Amino acid sequence: SPVSPIHVWTPREVHGTVGSRVTLACSFWSSEWISEDISITWHFQADGSRDSISIFHFAKGQPYIDDVGSFKERMEWAGNPRRRDGSIVIHSLEPGDNGTFTCDVKNPP
Repeated sequence: SPVSPIHVWTPREVHGTVGSRVTLACSFWSSEWISEDISITWHFQADGSRDSISIFHFAKGQPYIDDVGSFKERMEWAGNPRRRDGSIVIHSLEPGDNGTFTCDVKNPP
């Protein structure tokens, strides 16, 4: 079956201070309609680490926040897939939150 790309945009850098909150913006565009099966996954790779971990997942219309790990109870879903927004908020920033965050969007037919 044919495949269409989804274009995903995030800011190159986001800065925050320890104890504050930061919004990790993720917007996307597809020439196809937004499916009920759309999924959005956020990954985190700590500075100096080679491993990336999944910290947030949105699927079947529901947000699923990692219930283990350093981000549990500090993350909030701020997106709206119908508005092509997959943003999240991280509260109470910690020094260990420094790293690379990646937003991955899939819009199956």
